Amino acid sequence: MAGDLPDYYFRIRENGAVVFRVDTENRQRRIDMEEIATVNVRNGNIKPHGDRNLTMADAAAIRDWMAARVEQLARRDIDDIFRAVDHMNLTTQWVQSKATDAQLEEVTDTLLLAMHDLRSVLVRRKAERLMKDEAAE
Repeated sequence: MAGDLPDYYFRIRENGAVVFRVDTENRQRRIDMEEIATVNVRNGNIKPHGDRNLTMADAAAIRDWMAARVEQLARRDIDDIFRAVDHMNLTTQWVQSKATDAQLEEVTDTLLLAMHDLRSVLVRRKAERLMKDEAAE
């Protein structure tokens, strides 16, 4: 079992993780996790824990994890958007086939404002991309 464990464990936090070095090579044959750093994926900061100095292997493992985590979060963002599109379609179906007048009264203004806001931003960003493409040609 001990051979299957990674050298580092990353406890996920809001903006990154707390990094632990995993040690199974001790006399008690138990798993020890030594906190070595805190990382922030938003700004790229790596803060060693206490007065610890990170080894080159520590820093490389942390940078590799950060790159993979940023990629994973970006994929999740896109997946969340596609789920939102699915949910919008389900909402449309609900409005058309199941919603009562009282339910519609409760949600219509909020939905219309959110949809108007989204549409405005999407149209503006699309126009910006088109103008940038035209300027590049």
